[in-house]
Amino acid sequence: MSDAAKLLLDGKEAGFGVRHGTIGPDVVDIASLYKDTGVFTYDPGFTSTAACESKITFIDGDEGVLLHRGYPIEQLADKGDFLEVCYLLLYGELPTQQEREDFIYRVTRHTMVHEQMTKFFTGFRRDAHPMAVMVGSVGALSAFYHDSTDITDPHQRMVASIRMVAKIPTLAAMAYKYHIGQPFVYPRNDLSYAENFLHMCFAVPCEPYKINPVLAKAMDRIFILHADHEQNASTSTVRLAGSSGANPFACIAAGVACLWGPAHGGANEAALNMLSEIGSKDRIPEFIARAKDKNDPFRLMGFGHRVYKNYDPRAKIMQQTCHEVLDELGLKDDPLLEVAMELEHIALHDEYFIEKKLYPNVDFYSGITLKALGFPTTMFTVLFALARTVGWIAQWKEMIEDPQQRIGRPRQLYTGATRRDYVGVDQRS
Repeated sequence: MSDAAKLLLDGKEAGFGVRHGTIGPDVVDIASLYKDTGVFTYDPGFTSTAACESKITFIDGDEGVLLHRGYPIEQLADKGDFLEVCYLLLYGELPTQQEREDFIYRVTRHTMVHEQMTKFFTGFRRDAHPMAVMVGSVGALSAFYHDSTDITDPHQRMVASIRMVAKIPTLAAMAYKYHIGQPFVYPRNDLSYAENFLHMCFAVPCEPYKINPVLAKAMDRIFILHADHEQNASTSTVRLAGSSGANPFACIAAGVACLWGPAHGGANEAALNMLSEIGSKDRIPEFIARAKDKNDPFRLMGFGHRVYKNYDPRAKIMQQTCHEVLDELGLKDDPLLEVAMELEHIALHDEYFIEKKLYPNVDFYSGITLKALGFPTTMFTVLFALARTVGWIAQWKEMIEDPQQRIGRPRQLYTGATRRDYVGVDQRS
């Protein structure tokens, strides 16, 4: 921190240090702004504010770059698997062969949840949204695993991290089974992470479930592509909750609750609902015209991205995965998927979409893929939460281990009533 920025306010000058990251924009360190000047900054949505220092994920929205610990998402999705990415996010480096085997062993043998959790689930209504079930059940983990809630103990932090990576898929599958009225399926140690999740979701007691390697690979890629995405709303929620010293299970439950918002985790569900609204290929021109009309509130969901002003790098991988799944399952003739493929073609070739950089994003393709895999739209955000859990944990762990960590306390621009005196009810007009 060598450079300095100067602020001129009411004729007085104040200086602030400029901090440089390894890549990406520099930041002006305004920690002393209020002390030095008596004013706050105003930044609704924190679009120009760095709330923390992190070594985990880097995004360059203009160039369409996403790096985890320096590794491009394209390479991780093509050459790695989800648990390897989990290890990378948690520990900072790709694992050696021995470290990889040990990590897989530890995760695999933590996949079962306490048997009383099955009784906990029966307290929910049968028609409860799976995300409502996830918020409750993830938070409830702290009631079952007291031996990993001391955030000051590095060993307990490690155990809690492993437990959440391992148990969230089990809870997600239980939420799905409860939602559709089928019996819970226990995890299997002989299956990979993605295979085990598909087995817990789609196996039934009356017949064996055969793992399709193409579908398992697609599931694994979906997990990788959603593992972390820098300081988004849910990750910031986890960090803010964790800054108070809350236990890790409660912090992750807070992240799940934030992700449930339709502006965040519900984007792929919204994209699929839009396809259903369009209904058939012959109605696409009508909706394209509406999307181009500035006076029409209709928006094409699953196109463009708040961060990526270029093509979403995850979308390229998800596009390939989507087509692999559709080919494997022979679903190219599905009316809804025909609409999606035609929309994709238009978005990639229409000058309006190209000029506005409204490319199909990861939510567009993941929604189609998840539908093809057999998941109802109510499960889409649950799967997002499952994949993002490791990112939340890595970010929480990094924050806890930061010696400069303080409880989060955003400030405000107050625009309410000024000081006034209490008046008795008989004197109020």
